[in-house]
Amino acid sequence: MSDSVIQVNGLSKKYTLGAEKEKQEYTTLRDAIASSAKSLRHRFRQQSSDQIHSSRDFWALRDVSFKVSKGDRIGIVGRNGAGKSTLLKILSRITEPSGGQVRIKGRVASLLEVGTGLPPEQTRRENIYLNGEILGMTNTEIHRKFDEIVAFAEVEKFLDTPVKRYSSGMYVRLAFSVAAHLEPEILIVDEVLAVGDIKFQKKCLGKMEAVGKEGRTVIFVCHNTAAIQTLSKTGILLKQGTLVAEGDIRQVVDEYMSEGLSREEKPKVEFSKPISAPMWISSATILCNKIAGNSFYTDDSISIELSYESSTPISEPKLGWVIYSSDGSAILNANNHYQKNINSLSEPSLHGTIVCDLGPVPLTEGKYFISFWLGDSIQNYHFVEQALSMTVTASDVWGTAKVPPQISPLWWPTKFSIQQRKHSYISTGSKHSLKC
Repeated sequence: MSDSVIQVNGLSKKYTLGAEKEKQEYTTLRDAIASSAKSLRHRFRQQSSDQIHSSRDFWALRDVSFKVSKGDRIGIVGRNGAGKSTLLKILSRITEPSGGQVRIKGRVASLLEVGTGLPPEQTRRENIYLNGEILGMTNTEIHRKFDEIVAFAEVEKFLDTPVKRYSSGMYVRLAFSVAAHLEPEILIVDEVLAVGDIKFQKKCLGKMEAVGKEGRTVIFVCHNTAAIQTLSKTGILLKQGTLVAEGDIRQVVDEYMSEGLSREEKPKVEFSKPISAPMWISSATILCNKIAGNSFYTDDSISIELSYESSTPISEPKLGWVIYSSDGSAILNANNHYQKNINSLSEPSLHGTIVCDLGPVPLTEGKYFISFWLGDSIQNYHFVEQALSMTVTASDVWGTAKVPPQISPLWWPTKFSIQQRKHSYISTGSKHSLKC
């Protein structure tokens, strides 16, 4: 197509599990410097083990092809490990593919992880100009947008503070504001907005929608499928590194959610340790009336039991979870990050169990999924998407031969009371008046 700004043909990316960084084909400056600092002897020893590592090749992407037209808003979905982030890194020219071709026409701005492209010693003011120069903008163009970028990020008083002193939320505010306002023709955003607060997330989604309406191209990865359907017109579904669906975003999301509906259902699921996570979820169990099970009636008691492990002793594990409906909409969420007197263990430990009691099932009839986040007081380290599923069947919770209507996914055991107002009559001779 003549208006195509991105053409991907037979794209593949291979990693070698367990190999040293210099054996993996990274192309970032940081990894190049680290690689060159290794001794020749170490490299020789690594080369001698090529036969072993070659049997542990992992294809993050394999033979992926698609086109993106100017002004498209593309949502990319898929389970953890599907290849979403790898694809965006290749499109952003952060890493090179192992095979295939990518052709991009236009200026690209990307926000892939907290702090990407923000040198820690520089101030926020300096970073705005540096990012603009990287995008090929003149100082005049950057200066024209400067006040707008500062106002959007809402951290004016930290304008001359080194970026290394920023919190994760401040990192996101600055990085997104720069990426979105320096007028890129193509804006690429990974799952990073979860770090910011709810108000700022909505602000970012609104800005990305505005960017798309201006005729610029937006490529967006997010686990919030409701947000993706609002922002995107078309979608791409990745599964184990391959493209399995492409087209209308609602149809793509439906197929994505159907993966969870068709997989084997168990009330307890165990997980392997992620390669780089210092702490991780080892298992998650859903309990119905204190017994492991994922088939509920409305008003049954529901609780979640999650076991975790850590490479170093921790005393404040943080757990968050979200319940999604079958169409991908977030219904309920909770975490212990903000609660008092329940987070600290008597002494640091390498493993433990967290139990969350939800009480009576507040859901109407349907299919639901639960995703988990695990971390500490600093950040989240392990995210498990659609870790558990459960089925809820309507029941006569009020004893009236009626069940909660499916007006919404939620019902609530609300108690109503009707109070009759007392009336008094005031005598006025032959007439009476009513006083309430």
